Amino acid sequence: MKKIIPFILMLVTIAATAAKNNPKDSNPTDTVINIEEILAKIDTFHYQKSGHITLGSIASLDIPKGFKFLDGDQAASLLHDVWKNPYSPSLGMLLPENKSPYLTDCWAVEITYEEDGHIKDDDAKDIKYDDLLKQMQERLKESNPERVKQGAKALELTGWAEAPYYDGSTHKLYWAKKLKEVNDTVEFLNYNIRILGRKGVLVLNAIGGLDQLTEIKGQTPLILSSTNFTTGNTYAEFNSSVDKVAAYGIAGLIAGGILAKTGLFAKLGLFLLKFLKPLILAVGALFTGVVKFFKGKKEGDQ
Repeated sequence: MKKIIPFILMLVTIAATAAKNNPKDSNPTDTVINIEEILAKIDTFHYQKSGHITLGSIASLDIPKGFKFLDGDQAASLLHDVWKNPYSPSLGMLLPENKSPYLTDCWAVEITYEEDGHIKDDDAKDIKYDDLLKQMQERLKESNPERVKQGAKALELTGWAEAPYYDGSTHKLYWAKKLKEVNDTVEFLNYNIRILGRKGVLVLNAIGGLDQLTEIKGQTPLILSSTNFTTGNTYAEFNSSVDKVAAYGIAGLIAGGILAKTGLFAKLGLFLLKFLKPLILAVGALFTGVVKFFKGKKEGDQ
């Protein structure tokens, strides 16, 4: 909250300056409409909007058309400093090119890597996803006391937002869960994309709301096709004589995410969706008041 107060004061200062410089503005609502432009101006992140990106030493990304990319340090900063998540390292983040991370309609895909070993996919064709969902719901319920002890919220898994789909030819997987805080009615989205490699898995977590599910789902094939392991790290290059095999398969990969680090669920934009939206509305109203004040003061001086 301490960081938000200077943020509000800064916007009010900008509003006051705009009002002084444009005393003839007969419609202060016009100023409110420009909040998105003002937020864009205070966005100090440096985005790359095209080109080939190296993700650590194991993978690469060709920035998809319509997206912008933040490197690992900036992605971690966005998650921690702006969206108020526990700090965790990142390989980078994709965001829609036309969206601001300071506004509630923004969603993003964070990229990390987990080297738990080569994941065998023999079980993929036999998984009964409804049964798996019930197991995940029970495991999350059992994990909640520990989550609360660690300072996280108790969560409830309410169902699939998108049933798991695994492409055995590309070794790429995605699924989406609907969750909510216990004793709350607002559901949020946990959209998961995984790319299996020789020694581990690329983890792409989409951060957004349920109302953005259709948009995220529509962009998933493009994101998947743009992200790949580099030569020497691909799934096909697994060497059983030297490479470790993971202790779980596809079902375990999907179910394991439900008990992931506390930070995973905090990276769903809850701060953004529940707090920043009313803040924007409040600042918008404040904007109007400031403009009216200075406009009235100017007219009174005449």
